[in-house]
Amino acid sequence: MGALGSVETAPPRPLRGHLPVLDGVRGLAILMVLLFHFVAQTTATNRLEAAVNGVFAYGLLGVDLFFVLSGFLITGILYDSRASAGYFRGFYMRRVLRIFPLYYGVLAVVFFLVPLVPALRGSEIAGLRDKQAWAWLYGVNVYLAIQGGWVLSYIEHFWSLAVEEHFYLFWPLVVWWLARRPRTLMTAACVLAAASFAARVAASLSGVSPVATTVLTPLQLDALCLGGFLAVWLRQPGGEAAARRAIVPMALLAGGWLVIDFGLQRFTDFGLAAMRAARGGVFRLGFAALLLRALFAPASSVMARFFRSGPMTVLGKYSYGLYVYHHFLSYYLVTHGTEFALARAVGSHTLAVAIQAVLGMAASMAVAWLSYELFEKHFLELKRFWPSGRRSAAAVERPDVPKIRMDPWREGVGCE
Repeated sequence: MGALGSVETAPPRPLRGHLPVLDGVRGLAILMVLLFHFVAQTTATNRLEAAVNGVFAYGLLGVDLFFVLSGFLITGILYDSRASAGYFRGFYMRRVLRIFPLYYGVLAVVFFLVPLVPALRGSEIAGLRDKQAWAWLYGVNVYLAIQGGWVLSYIEHFWSLAVEEHFYLFWPLVVWWLARRPRTLMTAACVLAAASFAARVAASLSGVSPVATTVLTPLQLDALCLGGFLAVWLRQPGGEAAARRAIVPMALLAGGWLVIDFGLQRFTDFGLAAMRAARGGVFRLGFAALLLRALFAPASSVMARFFRSGPMTVLGKYSYGLYVYHHFLSYYLVTHGTEFALARAVGSHTLAVAIQAVLGMAASMAVAWLSYELFEKHFLELKRFWPSGRRSAAAVERPDVPKIRMDPWREGVGCE
C-alpha cells in the first residue's frame, strides 16, 4: 500500500508521545457511567436523594464522551498509519487483541458457564442464553432497538460496544481512501456527523423509540465522526491554532443551547420535543470542547492536574474492563433493591446508597484490575507482531519529524 501523501509539518506538540491527559478524560467518562448505574438508578426516598439522582443521571453521557474520544484516538491512529503497508491488517489485529478476548470471554462465561451453576438456573442472567446470537455478532444495539426497550438485563450495556465495532468496520476504509486529501476527509466526517445528528432528531420527532435513537449505530455517528474530525484537523498546518480558537465558541454554543433547553423544560412546552431531540448533539459538542481544552491545558492548570492525576489515569487505564464488568454488579444490586436491606442495617437509606455505590465501584475496579493483569495483558503483548505503523510518509522520509506515539496497551477505543 503506497504512500498516500506527505505531511507538511510535524505533528502539533500536544499529540507527541503518550497522552496521559487522555487517560484522565477516559477516566472521567467511565466514572460518569459508574455513578449513573450505581447511584442514579437507585430509588430516591427523599429530596436530597432525588436531587443527587437527577445530577448523576447525566452520567449516562459518559458514553457520549467515550464516543468522541474514541473517534479522536482511532482516527488519529488510522491517519498516522495511512502510509503503512500493513494499514488494515495492523489496525484490525490490534483491535481484535484489545477487544475480543475480554468481550468474548465474558460472553462465554454468561452463556456457557452460568447455566451450569445450579443456583443460577432459571435466573434472569441464565435466560439471556436464548438471545446470545445478538451478542456474539455485536448486535445487542440492534436487538434493543427492535424491542424498543432495555430488555437484555445484564448485557444491555454492550450496545455501545456494538456501535464501536460497527464504526471500526467502515471507518478505516474511509480514512484510507480520503487520507491523501485531508480537507475532503474532514468534510466527510462533518457530513456524516451532520447526517447522523439530523437523522436522530428526525427519528425522535417522528415517534421512533428513544431506545432505538440511543443505540442504533447510524444515529450515533455524530460523536465518533466529530472526534475523527478533530483528530485530522489538529494534524493539519495551522490546525492547532484554529482548534484553540474554537474551544470557547464551541463551549458557549453548547452551554447556551442547554440553558435555553432547561428554560423551555421548566417554563413552557414550546419546541420541547425538538430541543430534547437535539440535546445529545449539543452535549457532544461540549465534550469536543472539553477534549481540546484538556489537550491544550498548561501542565500547571487545575484541569491538567485533574486529568493527569493518579485516580483518573488509573480509571482510564482499566476503563474497558470497568465498563464490561460493572453492570453485572450494578444491575443485580438495583433490581434486587439491596440498598433497602443495607439501609435497615445502617439506619439510613442515603448512607446505604453511598456505601453500596462505593463498594460496588471498588469491586468492579478489583475485577477489572485482575482481568487486565491476569488475562487481557497477555493478549496485548501480542500486538508487537502487528506494529501500528504510526509514522507518516513524511516521518519515514524525514527522520527529523517526530512520530506520534501512544502506549500500545492504552491506545483508546470508546469504552476501553
